[in-house]
Amino acid sequence: MSFNSHATAEIAKNMARNAVDFHPKLFKTLRNYNGERFKADLVAGIVVGIVALPLAIAFGIASGVSPTIGLITAIIGGFMVSFFGGNSVQIGGPTGAFIVIVYNIIAQFGLEGLAIATFMAGVILVLLGIFHLGTVIKFIPYPIVVGFTAGIALTIFSTQINDFLGLGLRDIPGQFIPKWGLYLKSFGNISLSALATSVVSLLIIVLTPKISKRLPGALIAIIAVTLLAWVMSQFCPWFYVETIGDRFGSMPTDIPTPHGFVLNMATINLLLPSAFTIAVLGAIESLLSATVADGVTGSHTNSNTELIGQGIANITVPFFGGIPVTGAIARTMTNITNGGRTPVAGIVHALVLLVIFLFAMPLINYIPMATLAAVLMVVAYNMSGWRTVVSIFHSPMSDISVLAVTFFLTVIFDLTIAIEIGLLLAVVLFMRRVTENTEIKVYSEQLDVADGTDLSQHEVLNVAKGVSVYEIDGPFFFGVATKFDELMRSAMKDKPVVRIIRMRKVSFIDATGLHNLETLIKSSQKEGIHVVLSGVKENVRHSLENAGIDKLIGADHICAHISKAVELANSIAEQK
Repeated sequence: MSFNSHATAEIAKNMARNAVDFHPKLFKTLRNYNGERFKADLVAGIVVGIVALPLAIAFGIASGVSPTIGLITAIIGGFMVSFFGGNSVQIGGPTGAFIVIVYNIIAQFGLEGLAIATFMAGVILVLLGIFHLGTVIKFIPYPIVVGFTAGIALTIFSTQINDFLGLGLRDIPGQFIPKWGLYLKSFGNISLSALATSVVSLLIIVLTPKISKRLPGALIAIIAVTLLAWVMSQFCPWFYVETIGDRFGSMPTDIPTPHGFVLNMATINLLLPSAFTIAVLGAIESLLSATVADGVTGSHTNSNTELIGQGIANITVPFFGGIPVTGAIARTMTNITNGGRTPVAGIVHALVLLVIFLFAMPLINYIPMATLAAVLMVVAYNMSGWRTVVSIFHSPMSDISVLAVTFFLTVIFDLTIAIEIGLLLAVVLFMRRVTENTEIKVYSEQLDVADGTDLSQHEVLNVAKGVSVYEIDGPFFFGVATKFDELMRSAMKDKPVVRIIRMRKVSFIDATGLHNLETLIKSSQKEGIHVVLSGVKENVRHSLENAGIDKLIGADHICAHISKAVELANSIAEQK
């Protein structure tokens, strides 16, 4: 009866662990929602909507699509993130981090290719959440994240030089070095009107927070400079600055009708690397934003739900022509600063953008491109995190190297390559550090049971002649398995009667560890050497049983405690 109860409890525990962890914060917060909270969320949502307007337009244009698409993404994606996400205050929408990858995908595969890549990225994000990988994303080393972000910031900055200076260039190369080569050749074509507009816009954006941090500098700059540029163009015929209307024509004011796209294996194989890049970048940025928000509000983000929510948003927006969506740190912090505490604020922000889209789109045609360039340059500066970069240069050389590699790969080559190499570096660094911190200790003659623990009571075991004790201090995975294999090969010359492998600190064992252990047991048995395992944890023992090692070694040779293992080994040694 007790066995059945234990088995039932274990089954229930495994089912709970494997269940889909999807619990949107919106539904939880609405249980105790009241008028006072709605008032706070309404004010915060309106402010965030106003702040998000120029950014959505700017990110859309910089990504190679129209301002309309930027707004559509902010409206639909922002609503989805707040409705389905796992963070109470997260604001979703297009962000600067995606500009580079979206621009490159459009250049190579067109808008339909971008839609397919975004849809696939959404599916990947949902799968990451379903398989409980939300916490794993957070373990990507900080220097890699800083390298990505700084590289993206420099790339965004370089894409805005043309409009900031009014060079009037078309068909600008996507690569960093050829792009700057063209800029250097074209500096003689600088438009004084565009440059003056950019500088004034930049000054307004920078100086506005000094008056009040609550004032949206980007929006004030857009309104003030657009009016000024229009007045100048009416009274000064020589003054000309290219506007959104000049470049894109009149903006539609209707939500696009949902449309499909062709999805087949050839397209999936072609766009999978780009989709993977979007998914990883979106996961990193959204969870980083959520972590920052948690630190300010004291709340707790459900990482898996957040990834599923982000995935649903990215699955939906491509059908309306939208670009990738993720959590936006600046807009999320604006939401918190203005009193937003539930996902209702994010939904209000999306509705505010919808109202602007439906009734104010004709006015957007008058915004100078130079002003949007100034907005994006400030975004790039804030993204760069140069103070963080400087601080990391006081860290170990390995961290500096990782930051430099990811930064230069992002800038010089491609963000897809940078993320793939960056994740590979993360894995290599993790293995290296775990391997360095995993010790393999050798004991002979006497063994202190309390060694390596906090126990004050010491029990010394006498180890008989012909018995060798090896302790693996850490996880027994492929990196450590090689280290252990080398040690055991050198120890083969000693030919003891019994080898005790102490595994009390082995938290898990992988296929390579199992293979090496099996090889050691077989080679030892050929030499007439017994192998005894000690202190095997329940999950590790389960892995050993699945691999058949318990039958190979004998169940009596797997001991729960080192004292029993030494007693068995001494007995065998004495008989020999």
